[in-house]
Amino acid sequence: MWVSVRIREPLIHYSLPISPMGDYKSCMQPRFEEIDYQPTPLGEVVLRRRTMMTLDNLEVYEIMLGKDFLMSSLFTVVEEALSTLGLAETQRAFPGAALDVALDVVVGGLGLGYTAKVALDHPTVGELIVVDYLQPVIDWHQKGLVPLGAGLTADPRCRFEHGDFFKRAVQEDGVGFDSEDRDKKFHAILLDIDHSPAHLLNEQHASFYQADGLRKMTEQLHPGGIFALWSDDPPEKNFMKALNEVFVTCETHVVPFNNPILGRDSESTVYVATTKP
Repeated sequence: MWVSVRIREPLIHYSLPISPMGDYKSCMQPRFEEIDYQPTPLGEVVLRRRTMMTLDNLEVYEIMLGKDFLMSSLFTVVEEALSTLGLAETQRAFPGAALDVALDVVVGGLGLGYTAKVALDHPTVGELIVVDYLQPVIDWHQKGLVPLGAGLTADPRCRFEHGDFFKRAVQEDGVGFDSEDRDKKFHAILLDIDHSPAHLLNEQHASFYQADGLRKMTEQLHPGGIFALWSDDPPEKNFMKALNEVFVTCETHVVPFNNPILGRDSESTVYVATTKP
């Protein structure tokens, strides 16, 4: 038998054997630890780490916003596919990037950093700006509290911008994705913030997913530039209609991934759209 014990703040749960014959030392790894929690305008954001004994003691990091899961290191396949698929299309649109043109890329939503990490794995990426509304998430990376934080922070091509992606997408306050250069244009914009265009973290984001919002965002893309989006839902007709009003091509990629919690595969969607050359 096992018992979970709460020891001080932040919250830590240890696996302790009740039987005196239990192996005490081997059980003193935390099963659950609340690393940090901070208030934000959207609610309390929490970084936590758990050891999943059913998965060979796999260490999993999670970010929660209130009751919503923002990110788990247990599920990263589609976040990584967002960069892989989006930048593959970008390299087709800008073949000079294989020679002497460095790609300028925006990632909307930092999370645990998997989309940004895969983008930086592409040697053709010259600059990556990651826009995130939650300052604590940026802080966790800069302090090395999450596994990919130190590497992203140390890469000179990568810069974190604390701001509202959706306001910057339409330059609502006169500021675009790059706060240092309001006229800067990008080769690709990769977005992973809301659960899907229909399931939003904040209803104020809704107008972005309409044709007018998407069209305004394209003003910060080079001609022929790419917009890619992660969604936890199947392809959505209404959003596809909006994309097709703005972009010359649009594809959906349904990406399967192993879900050990459910004991089967799950699926998410990556949209990839191209502006007029």
